[in-house]
Amino acid sequence: MNRIKSELLSGFGATIIITFLAYLQVLTSKDLWLMAPFGATAVLVFGVPESPLARAKNVIFGHLITTLVGLVFLYSFGVTPITLGIATGLGIFIMLMTKTTHPPAGANPILVMMTHQTWFFLINPVLVGALSIVVVAHLYNRLRKKRIFNPIVG
Repeated sequence: MNRIKSELLSGFGATIIITFLAYLQVLTSKDLWLMAPFGATAVLVFGVPESPLARAKNVIFGHLITTLVGLVFLYSFGVTPITLGIATGLGIFIMLMTKTTHPPAGANPILVMMTHQTWFFLINPVLVGALSIVVVAHLYNRLRKKRIFNPIVG
């Protein structure tokens, strides 16, 4: 039963942050607050928060690094199969070299290049979203450790 509680609470944490970012997108109507890799980030920060891949620096810098690589390639070399491959590989290489590996961020160069994002994408949704996820996950997981959620789940 404890495993079910833990998994339910992990899913609930992901629900909170993705719903929050989605509502911000609806409320502002023109600003992007959400991107698909954040769903995978939520798996790590709420499902296995003790993983090195879920650390705040990995989430934030992993997303920033790979998005920046995607933007540089988009505006310097355009979008071709080879530039997509090199940008993705380079983003992974830089995350590994800087010890900021965050697997969901590996999708960012592809996302950026295939959707022709602007430089502002680096700020919103990437930086704002990653910071929001880290803050909410930190608070949420601290409450979980203090067993604040026990009455909710049973």
